[in-house]
Amino acid sequence: MNQQDNYIAGEAKMLEFNDPQDASLPSFAHISDQLNALAPGMDQLIKGFVFGQIYTREGLDNQQRMLITLSSLATLGAEKQLTLYINNTLNVGASPRQVLETFIQLIPYIGFPRVLNVLSITQEVFKQRGLSVE
Repeated sequence: MNQQDNYIAGEAKMLEFNDPQDASLPSFAHISDQLNALAPGMDQLIKGFVFGQIYTREGLDNQQRMLITLSSLATLGAEKQLTLYINNTLNVGASPRQVLETFIQLIPYIGFPRVLNVLSITQEVFKQRGLSVE
């Protein structure tokens, strides 16, 4: 695929992560637009490369990709990005339990303090969405 095809495929893939019932929730498209306004060309990297080339690869579904990404963000301490990614993980069908267990699985590897911070963010997202862990 050429750059334009990757960009179009990336835009379509990004839409798969939106919550169709609640446009007020953070979305990849909204973040991409904000970043592009700040640094023109970022949308080409986000839509064309990340979503057009990486997220469209075969072998993992959207839910698996999001759970892996949550693990990576938690490990890196990238807490500012977690609200967006937790929401999008739920949007693609992961259960609150799966999100919670993904973070709990990380305790022996990244430590309690980092996971406790992540769980605090998770709790806020669940509260905003009216979710509980069953």
